[in-house]
Amino acid sequence: MTWLRTPPRIKVLEALSAIADGRIELVSEDKKFARVRSSLGDRVYVVYVDPVKGEAYSDDNGTRYRGYMGYPIISLLMIQGVLPFDKRIADALKGIPWRELNEKYKRYDVVEKIVLSEAEKRGVTRSEIQEFVDKVYRELKKIKLKKLEKPPLLKLNMFF
Repeated sequence: MTWLRTPPRIKVLEALSAIADGRIELVSEDKKFARVRSSLGDRVYVVYVDPVKGEAYSDDNGTRYRGYMGYPIISLLMIQGVLPFDKRIADALKGIPWRELNEKYKRYDVVEKIVLSEAEKRGVTRSEIQEFVDKVYRELKKIKLKKLEKPPLLKLNMFF
């Protein structure tokens, strides 16, 4: 059994952006299953999170290959009310081309500076964002999720 690790802090910003962009589509009433579109819209991730059972699945690269809670999982935890969410900050991160920036700069610290600068132009200060990310990150560190190799089979038909 593998436990998902705490992600890089920038993934909290990506999760907020995904929610603000309307890229999270819940596919179950219990909010445990979702489809999450990538920032460029060319990929769709299958996501399952059950915080009570302490298990999760997502086929995004961060979760699948790097073993941390990727932004699709964080987004779903925010929608479930397990993690804090701030609409004002999320709206300031709307429309950020995450994958484009990540592929161009290949360094999260550089991408984060660009994103924070854009959010400041939209009226939210870096310190507000950093304080909120700190708050979410403290909660993320408390969450223990087993990494599932596939989503629960009984619910797979929800994705098709």
